[in-house]
Amino acid sequence: MARLLVVDDEEGIRRVLAQLFEYEGHEVRSASSGPEAIGVFGDFLPDLTFMDVKMARMDGLETLTRIREVNPHALVVMISGHGTIETAVEATRRGAYDFLEKPLDTDRILLVLRNALQQRGLLAENERLKGEVQSRYEIVGRSFAIRQVLERLERVAPTDARVLISGENGTGKELVARAIHRLSPRAEAPFVEVNCAAIPSELIESELFGHVKGSFTGAHEDRAGKFELAHSGTLFLDEVGDMSLAAQAKVLRALQEGIVTRVGSGRAIQVDVRVLSATNKDLAEEIREGRFREDLLHRLNVIPLHVPPLRERREDVPMLVHHFAERAVREAHLAPKSFTDGAVEQLQRMEWSGNVRELRNTIERLLILGSGLQITEHDVELLVSGQTSGAGLSADLLSCETFSGFKDAAERAYILHKLREHDWNVSETARLLDMPRSNLYKKIEKYELVREE
Repeated sequence: MARLLVVDDEEGIRRVLAQLFEYEGHEVRSASSGPEAIGVFGDFLPDLTFMDVKMARMDGLETLTRIREVNPHALVVMISGHGTIETAVEATRRGAYDFLEKPLDTDRILLVLRNALQQRGLLAENERLKGEVQSRYEIVGRSFAIRQVLERLERVAPTDARVLISGENGTGKELVARAIHRLSPRAEAPFVEVNCAAIPSELIESELFGHVKGSFTGAHEDRAGKFELAHSGTLFLDEVGDMSLAAQAKVLRALQEGIVTRVGSGRAIQVDVRVLSATNKDLAEEIREGRFREDLLHRLNVIPLHVPPLRERREDVPMLVHHFAERAVREAHLAPKSFTDGAVEQLQRMEWSGNVRELRNTIERLLILGSGLQITEHDVELLVSGQTSGAGLSADLLSCETFSGFKDAAERAYILHKLREHDWNVSETARLLDMPRSNLYKKIEKYELVREE
């Protein structure tokens, strides 16, 4: 069912159209003049408006202009009893969706209605998908470290400057690159990504610059490279430190001259591409080792942008937990669950060697495997294993303030691990620990250890 507005100073026309649309199952409002139509439009927010051109006081064309000022995406079909080409052209220029002549034909009206509502549906779906894409590449956090990234990102995005994004694996370098593209004047043009580490060195040149048929075994047809595909848009060279030296030389030429040459061809192709690159390597060290060209680094690193690891922005963990939980519920259709303060605090204390990517995967695991409507500290302890600090000890153990507290926490964790390992067979666990069974029962009672469901 759609909301339709009928605007005509003839009561008979309003009544006939209202009856037709209501019979088709739509909700209809009417207005007898331009000023009344503007008021009804603002309150009713119709999906489609049918409006007469010739009306007293304010004609349909002027009303159309006023309505489009209120909503630039408004769909309006103009109706005229004295249709001329000039009137139709003027209506179209002012943003009319279509133009109908009187006497009105029922089949023609219903066809226009169906096409207009279909277009509106496509526009709405496009906006929804665009919103989902933007939320997927949302950079979450309020820490000083991430605010510095966002501030530099916003300053560099509107320019055409090349940006080298550095950071550990999983910190969100691709998110930063996509955000720069989305905020740039090239936002409507392609964003093309190349993972230089995932492409064999013998194929990287073909991937970047394309090839012609017969240029090498397997080249069965001409193929455009990523530089060409990104023309007028953005090319993102991920893990650029893994690119072969031969490919580096060609990339340098493309950046210097704005031209590329397909493998096996002598014809130069002009390209207009903004290049963003990312690496988790120390490129200065790579240059010293002879694995990366210094002149290429100078070309790529016009604006350096470092994405901090999660350990340097722990205050963002609660926000990230909430964000990833909401996204997993929406995209993976998981049952919504809340996280207790204790669970979030424990996640915040942990060491995330895989950074934000590892935290995101962990949140999904907790939502899938966690029991109950809440994710508790116990769920985190049970389901998130292998979380250790650089010293090889869990963050929980290292957070103990006294040595006595550390010993108790370590003993508890060790006994719990052994009980789980032997499926809570106390006799077998005590035998393997070389401990009297009565002592093990006392430890279980002391540390309030309970077998999980």
